[in-house]
Amino acid sequence: MRFVTTNIIILFLFNLSINAQNREQIKIEYAPFMTFEESKPGATILTRNDSNQVHLIHKGVELWCNQAIYYEKDDFVEAFGDVKIREGDSLNMTSKYMEYSGKTQLAYASGDVILIDANSKLNTETLYFDRIKQEAFYNETGKVVRDSSGTITSNIGRYYVKNKKYQFNDNVILINPKYTIESDRLDFYTPTGYAFLFGPTTIKNRSSIIYCEKGFYNTNNDTGYFVKKSKIDYDERTIEGDSIYFDRNRNFASASNNIKITDTINNTIVRGHYAEVFKEKDSVYITKKALAIIIQNNDSLYVHSDTLMITGPPDERIVQGFYNSKIYKTDLSGKADSIHIDQKTGITQLINLYDLKSGDIFSKKKYPVLWHHKNQITGDSIHLFSNFESDSLDSLLVFNNAFIANKDSLSNGFNQISGKILNGYFIDNQLKTIDIIKNAQTIYYLRDSENELVGIDKSKSGLIKILMSENSVNEIKKLNQIDGKTYPEIDYPENEKLLKGFSWRENERPKNIEELFIDDTPYNLPVIRGIKDYPTEKKFFDEELLERINNSKKSNQSKNQKESRRIPPNIVNN
Repeated sequence: MRFVTTNIIILFLFNLSINAQNREQIKIEYAPFMTFEESKPGATILTRNDSNQVHLIHKGVELWCNQAIYYEKDDFVEAFGDVKIREGDSLNMTSKYMEYSGKTQLAYASGDVILIDANSKLNTETLYFDRIKQEAFYNETGKVVRDSSGTITSNIGRYYVKNKKYQFNDNVILINPKYTIESDRLDFYTPTGYAFLFGPTTIKNRSSIIYCEKGFYNTNNDTGYFVKKSKIDYDERTIEGDSIYFDRNRNFASASNNIKITDTINNTIVRGHYAEVFKEKDSVYITKKALAIIIQNNDSLYVHSDTLMITGPPDERIVQGFYNSKIYKTDLSGKADSIHIDQKTGITQLINLYDLKSGDIFSKKKYPVLWHHKNQITGDSIHLFSNFESDSLDSLLVFNNAFIANKDSLSNGFNQISGKILNGYFIDNQLKTIDIIKNAQTIYYLRDSENELVGIDKSKSGLIKILMSENSVNEIKKLNQIDGKTYPEIDYPENEKLLKGFSWRENERPKNIEELFIDDTPYNLPVIRGIKDYPTEKKFFDEELLERINNSKKSNQSKNQKESRRIPPNIVNN
């Protein structure tokens, strides 16, 4: 090693400066000491002093280090110790070691690499930076810190300087004090804190887990939008849908298209095409083909309405249906304006709301209706009492204008019983006893053991008790009978075959689950928009960059140029 005098240094620096301006080569802005070594032909070794570091400049980028090896003919530099590189206000990077080519404008940094922009800081062990594309790349685990968003780590990552966007791949983990995101791929914009999620992704906190395969999350205000295989799990409840919006601050979620909400505590499934869920209020609002399924061992209960509301804590869950409400089981179905089911008490209420101010004197009042096997039951309101745990019916209560009817087995007539209040009692899910209280009236087709018609009985009583067998009337007991008569069929007045209030509504009866929706307006699912599939992007080491590197290698005159050694062996996967 031999030292160069100050005059020679000054002349050398002057010549390098002139050459750099002509050829836009790397410029030595400041170098206190310059030496040469026989082992490094064509290289100038630049070393700092006690006061200042070596300072190099090239096309708007500035580099500082403790020592640099500069290959003038190759326009290539190796920098060692406290390396800093700055490009305007957009990029600041530090490392222990760096290589930079003035020909390709590709930089390679290693050892405690830190890249800082206005909103975030990246830490990694090795980093490539292409000044022409304004992109950085790492493939040996990186960590990005953004104060309000948290810390993001991944095995592979790219940073787009102009867009201030990170593209994280392979084992991506975002850790925030409130939640953790794990994803295959995450695009993150540092100014806004917006994160775009692609591939299997989970967002976890202490009370919920979100899953999707395509989505968006705003790390600034904790809201998200998920559009592929979306699902939220919390408190033994799972929400699934084609798209889900989530607001962590309000503990609120809304979902659209092909929604399924599963409540494992109460064995309930809710379906529809639009839903809103308020976690703190323990409530679900769902509409557009809304259907609730209360799962029971022997025969599940299906509830359909224009709108369904499910509220209350797990042990006090209430299901409410509004407008065009229907229920269905294989042996029981019903219809009303609204339905109210209390799963704790086992009460199912069928209620109609009447507009008394409409002024339409010709409109016919339509009562709630319940069908049980061959029997049709109507009244102002119907209450059905069940034991949801044992899947068994207990009793039935009909308030005001109670009416039970069924079709006579062989004629066109109808057996009818009406009164003010109806009490029914079940045994083994079979209706066994019916009491009609106050103003009880009957029209009944009496048949003998050979099923021959004996006559038609019409009577009035204060109370009627009906004993049922195999869901048909077996015996009628009339208490406090006012009047009554049994007519031969031929003598029975035709205009008296129907009691007041009779309305046969068999055509409204749902015979299966599909018929619950028969009255609904056709509904077409809206197209889910907002997040496109991820476009295929060029690799960091694309053809254009590789061509630059190859051209540089062909023109290199120094045997010590190391740039080609820094291209990772797995560039085909980056």
